[in-house]
Amino acid sequence: MLSIHTILHPTDLSEESAAAFRLANALARDYTARLVLLTAYPPLLNWAEAVDRTRSDGVEEVLLAKLQALNPDPSVPVEYLVEEGKPADMILVVAEETHADLIVMGTHGRGGLSRALMGSVAEAVNRAAACPVVTVRGQLRIDTGQAHDDYTPGGDPCPSHGTF
Repeated sequence: MLSIHTILHPTDLSEESAAAFRLANALARDYTARLVLLTAYPPLLNWAEAVDRTRSDGVEEVLLAKLQALNPDPSVPVEYLVEEGKPADMILVVAEETHADLIVMGTHGRGGLSRALMGSVAEAVNRAAACPVVTVRGQLRIDTGQAHDDYTPGGDPCPSHGTF
């Protein structure tokens, strides 16, 4: 049997990443693995953002609350991380720091010009990760027998900060 002790689930808290969360959660439960939930936000662009991020209701607190609201299976040990930096870079750093055995992440499925202009976080992670990466696109129904397996995010996580 494949040995999985730590699963990293990077998320932008969007509808598209809900299916990847359900898969990561189910795998963590089935393998009795630790689940690391990560969201990353981009570095500061200007002084106004620096002031905004120091407020008591700053971006890190908002994102941490949204990560905690994902409601993973109660039997799964969970670690919540909010990091500042480029999403792909932060995912790779956290995967190494947490000794992730598997990364489960959503993909928006962009192609063509959109992908060329915006890049693909999932593609960058898949190319550089030291562990296997599972990408989930679209809907995924996992019957976990838990009341929370129909998670749907509560809207745009942090529109002014462009989180992943």
